[in-house]
Amino acid sequence: MRSLTFVIGTGRSGSTALSRILSTHPDVLSLNEYMASVGDAAFPEGQVSGGDFWEALFRPTPYFANMLRSGLLMPEFLYTRRPGRYCAQGTGIPALSLMVLPHLTDDPDGLLDDIRAAVIDWPRRTAAEHHEALFDWLGARLGRTAVVERSGYSTGWAQGLRAAFPHAKFVHLFRDGPDCALSMSRHPGYRVITLMREIKERTGVESFGDLTDEDVRSLPPDLAPLLDERFDPALVQERDLPLRRFGALWSELVIQGAQFLDELPAAQRTTLSYEDLLDAPRKELARLAAFIGFEPARQWLDGACARLDDSRRGSAGKQLTPAELDELRESCAPGTRALADRPSRE
Repeated sequence: MRSLTFVIGTGRSGSTALSRILSTHPDVLSLNEYMASVGDAAFPEGQVSGGDFWEALFRPTPYFANMLRSGLLMPEFLYTRRPGRYCAQGTGIPALSLMVLPHLTDDPDGLLDDIRAAVIDWPRRTAAEHHEALFDWLGARLGRTAVVERSGYSTGWAQGLRAAFPHAKFVHLFRDGPDCALSMSRHPGYRVITLMREIKERTGVESFGDLTDEDVRSLPPDLAPLLDERFDPALVQERDLPLRRFGALWSELVIQGAQFLDELPAAQRTTLSYEDLLDAPRKELARLAAFIGFEPARQWLDGACARLDDSRRGSAGKQLTPAELDELRESCAPGTRALADRPSRE
């Protein structure tokens, strides 16, 4: 069985750079945004057939499909940079194709075809067993022995991942609060997340599936259209969203991640600070490699160091007024305290 590690965190924390660095190691199967792509729908209860599992991998992710149809693109949407046979305005871009497969190959359509041929006739088993079988298949296909899944905004999935994959290891990746929150505030995905959270707060529902027509009619005209399959991207891009909301979101996610890590056996957990990675990349990457279970070859470390960019460090302090920075720090304070109180890593 290949080793399996999940990198969880807030997103906007150097996590995409980490996925790129891991992908350059010949032994690592770097699954970029896999969980964000397949989502909860790919983990139904009970046993599922290979055909049903394939459908979960193929059908477009609704959240991202709506953004694509609306012309609201995220930098993480790799498939849109080199389009293939699928398009947002037609049948949609398959879940695995949008961000996962272009990270692994220059021919995502071809690899998707091969995945379909491999999995569609698999026997009935639990969703977790199907996912692990796919990880094994991809590892064998690409000659990789260590599987590392990394998705942004992923702390909410951590408990479910632990239940599905009890042997897996977890890395909690985090970045300085104000810098991360400022980055979130400028990212279309996190702006949509913040607005969707506002919809839930206004209507009092826990799931969008619980929304009634009356709930939708109660929403202001700058929020209700976001629930449609297509909306004006200006509703997201031009909305005035206070920075403190992103600071509060960062704190919530960091606390969630820290509390989850505390519940794990020491051998299955570690932390990684983006600032530590920038300060001591060789040390931190070698430590991470030892935890995951692969050899940190010198050539790989040399290439990894060249891929790290510290130009955005301290962005909040450089770009905000003192009053704005103070307010953002205050909203980040609960998360900052949670990180300061975390147990030392072994």
